[in-house]
Amino acid sequence: MPIDKVLVADDDTFSREFLYETLKDKYEVVIAGDGEDAWEKFQREPTDVVFTDMRMPGMTGMELLEKIRDTNPDTAIIMVTAFGAIEDAVEAMKLGAFDYLLKPISPDQVDVRMQKLEEHYALKSENKYLKELIEEQQEGIDDMIAEDPRMVKVMEQVKKVARSKATVLVQAESGSGKELVAQALHRYGPRREQNFVRVNCAALSESLLESELFGHEKGAFTGAIGKREGRFELADGGTILLDEITETSLSLQSKLLRILELEEFERVGGTKTLKVDVRVVATTNRDIMEYVVEGDFREDLYYRLNVIPIQVPPLRERKGDIVLLANHFLQMYIKQNVTSVQSISPEAMKLMIDYNWPGNVRELKNFIQRLVVIDPNEVIQPADIEAYLPSGNPRKVKASDGEAPIAEVGMSLDEAERRLILKTLGQTNNNKTKTADILQVTARTLRNKMARYREEGLLDDDGDEE
Repeated sequence: MPIDKVLVADDDTFSREFLYETLKDKYEVVIAGDGEDAWEKFQREPTDVVFTDMRMPGMTGMELLEKIRDTNPDTAIIMVTAFGAIEDAVEAMKLGAFDYLLKPISPDQVDVRMQKLEEHYALKSENKYLKELIEEQQEGIDDMIAEDPRMVKVMEQVKKVARSKATVLVQAESGSGKELVAQALHRYGPRREQNFVRVNCAALSESLLESELFGHEKGAFTGAIGKREGRFELADGGTILLDEITETSLSLQSKLLRILELEEFERVGGTKTLKVDVRVVATTNRDIMEYVVEGDFREDLYYRLNVIPIQVPPLRERKGDIVLLANHFLQMYIKQNVTSVQSISPEAMKLMIDYNWPGNVRELKNFIQRLVVIDPNEVIQPADIEAYLPSGNPRKVKASDGEAPIAEVGMSLDEAERRLILKTLGQTNNNKTKTADILQVTARTLRNKMARYREEGLLDDDGDEE
């Protein structure tokens, strides 16, 4: 977390002005003449750091410390005190103060404290990120298991390609394990000790995604209260995963092309060119060439990403993995839950093998978790499977089909959304533009969802956009 704003609270004018002059060149500084004034200003706009005198009329520095600690525990508080009150300063640190300064204060003492704080925040942020990263990668290590020849071939390709820096484009349906493949590319390569950074390109607006990728300078846009490093900087020396790359805008694609070709970029609102050494892995669940043909994706970026293409087969095309994955998830969730379930009968497993799994491995994983949590039996039987698995495979419907109820008890949100889209299309005579307007989504979002339904075998679209 970068330090941008500092609050100085001291009833002594000389001490207050001294701290202001010492800090103002590097930080935005707010000054307060006593504890009450400091608390009022902090409540209006919290700061990253607070320097507060220990003894002030009215609200003391210790009382200010307790109020800030209870409301904003991430704010660092540095107590300022006279030599004779060291014991009080030590007590303040026990209550949550970051450090203390003894009067008279020198500029060097202030600089040392601020440098110590910046290092503390940087280490805290990195530790949090790495902890989350380790948890994600450990899950990936556990879940990337296969014995079906098609998936085994993919894993062999991954291990071979991992040793290079070549850009990889992973294409697969949603839930098939694209991110696990990307994690494996990092884990089996020479960059395994460095960061693996994931960015979901479909989850953010264009402006937010650009800032997320490249970072921004202070004041680059409304709300940019400080400098921020982007994901490419965090991934320097390691690997960055650009998940759902087809959801990026053409303008952002040109900047991605530049960083792929020259390994350089500028932060949003910045002029300094930064260099990075990053291995790029991109994923998509779309037909990316269709986007290229329609002009929604740059052809030169496609070829730059598609140096090494990896196609992950959907679960319905690698039935040999269903038993292996089901038993793996079963044991995983048995360990995590208090349950009577111990195994799956051969007859129940047969039903699972015969099912189409439109949601792929993710759907299978969630289904097993549901059984472990809800099923009262020790051995899962066919009746248990039929109670929770949709009867037969989801039916294939036409875009104009609006007869089925939009939502039913036990239906997933994804299925309810699909039915709502299809019902709206039926009411607009299959006009995609009107449908998108009614549903308050972009035409591109609607097109992407319908493309996914076709990929999963859930849609026959017999209409054209008007």
